Amino acid sequence: MAKPSQLLLIFLLFVTSLQCSPEKNNEHVQQNSSQIINKEKSKDIIITAVGDIMMGTNYPSESSMPPRDAFLLRPVTEALKKGDIIFGNLEGPILDSGGVPKTCGDPASCYVFRQPSYFVKELKDAGFNLFSIANNHVSDLGEPGRLNTISILKEHDIRYAGQTSCPWDTLTVKGLLVGMTAFAPNKGCLNINDGKELQKIVKKLDSFCDIVIVSFHGGAEGQSHTHVPRKHEMFLGQDRGDVYAFARQAIDAGADVVLGHGPHITRAIDMYKGRFIAYSMGNFCTYEKFNIKGISGMAPIFELRVSSKGEFLEGKVVSTRQFGRGGPVIDEEQSVIEEIKRLTAEDVPEIDVKFNQNTFTIYPKD
Repeated sequence: MAKPSQLLLIFLLFVTSLQCSPEKNNEHVQQNSSQIINKEKSKDIIITAVGDIMMGTNYPSESSMPPRDAFLLRPVTEALKKGDIIFGNLEGPILDSGGVPKTCGDPASCYVFRQPSYFVKELKDAGFNLFSIANNHVSDLGEPGRLNTISILKEHDIRYAGQTSCPWDTLTVKGLLVGMTAFAPNKGCLNINDGKELQKIVKKLDSFCDIVIVSFHGGAEGQSHTHVPRKHEMFLGQDRGDVYAFARQAIDAGADVVLGHGPHITRAIDMYKGRFIAYSMGNFCTYEKFNIKGISGMAPIFELRVSSKGEFLEGKVVSTRQFGRGGPVIDEEQSVIEEIKRLTAEDVPEIDVKFNQNTFTIYPKD
């Protein structure tokens, strides 16, 4: 006879397969598309985007958890809610207890995250409606963690993508259908090094969506990897992708916005064919288990105004920092803007980024 834990896992697998199948997504899209026909489409929308989010882990103990009433996102909620789409990378599974912790060859470089389910309400209250779940921590607790994450995001009506079982999703805002997919170099995720799969999924989304967002979790990690090298990046023996080429492949296939994360620092921004690219948005809300010293503790909140066709019109950077054990606050010194300016000038000299305080435009250089 199956154990209760095994029966729960079988049930979650069954429910998730119904929720995340491409057929289910297609039904949802067809319903949304029929509604859009009778609505006047907006001229443009605001996409608010941030990087890595891990709000605390109760594994292996409660010592890495913030106080229950900490509400880590409160200092930045006003800035987040200015977007029609509010996007982030959910760095680790949502699970109150249990799971099957991953094992690593080198325990010194191995971290296992387990974020309690009440965090999802905090994320929802802060405005988040779209997450990438393609990263190296989403399966930290095996199938129970991954499937519970999907289930509870569904429960809170937050869209997500990036697993092979959930390759893409859509969201309607201001009469526009927005599609999103996400890639990473990790098991169970859409593979960042599979150009054919990238092209296939993005072309499919572009065929029925007004705007297509592509996210990636790629590039080497840490303060010695702030630059975009325009080649495949190896880290801890893993090919973390050529993020420069990936972004261009995505846009060539029909993507309108490319949002990167993974290196745990902020990297350059870029524009290709009039479409915006962020190569890494840094550690946004990463409590306790992350290095947040120096440049690792600063991150942008991007506000991207794009046309109904996905063209980049104008951007804004709200600068944030993390101190102590973590949690974002507004950085009045706007340190991350200077970092973005410097890295973009060095790594993408073909474009000209003009800042007026914290608002920016991007032009190709003659």
